Amino acid sequence: MHSTLFAHVPVESTGRYTLQNPQLLKVEIGQGNGAVLARQGAMVAFEGQVDFQSQYKNRTWRNVERMAGERLELMKIKGAGQVYLAHFAQHIHVMDVGGGVTVGSGSVLAFDSSLGVGIVAVDSAVEVASAGAYNLELTGSGKVALLTSGEPLVLEVTPETNICADADAVIAWSTTLRTQMQAPTSTSAVWRRKGATGEGWEMQFQGRGHVLIQPSELLPPQHMRGGAFGFGLRGNSMGGSRN
Repeated sequence: MHSTLFAHVPVESTGRYTLQNPQLLKVEIGQGNGAVLARQGAMVAFEGQVDFQSQYKNRTWRNVERMAGERLELMKIKGAGQVYLAHFAQHIHVMDVGGGVTVGSGSVLAFDSSLGVGIVAVDSAVEVASAGAYNLELTGSGKVALLTSGEPLVLEVTPETNICADADAVIAWSTTLRTQMQAPTSTSAVWRRKGATGEGWEMQFQGRGHVLIQPSELLPPQHMRGGAFGFGLRGNSMGGSRN
């Protein structure tokens, strides 16, 4: 039996997270490591004695659903073996959380259960559906696997260089950054999908850190409420826990 398919074999590595290709991730379970939390339905294959705990929700995730409607159904993966994860053939990127990262739940594939999970609220009376009223804040020592539609771009923010990006294209950013939402220039256009120019709400980043942008825009804002046209996001942690 011969085929070029046999060139696509597992990539060997001593690390916990290993990309098999841009859209498929292998995670080593066990070997003295803690559990991994992954979005439900992301497993495409596994080897060894691996246990999947469905409907995993700690106190923080229950708070997220109750207060924000920000839903990310998680499963806890334990045991000993290798698990292969993917999500609609999106590109996967593994990063150290380091000083902390803020990310939308829709862009999370998996992360170490040792990480702290918090909720960051929008500091405004206005809610923009595309940006979401709440985002997730991951802190501590560990890694997270993020999803993007296509190859992303990492932009560095410094006190001398402020970055603006379409809110629909922003995936994640350093929690050290100050973030502000900006509406289209025409006040009447703000209530229409993507405004009068075809561009929607923008996020402005200030401080020192990095912003992760994907080369794709999600669905534009559908519903907004409130009367303000400019507002900020602040790192207002409303809950957090470690496992």
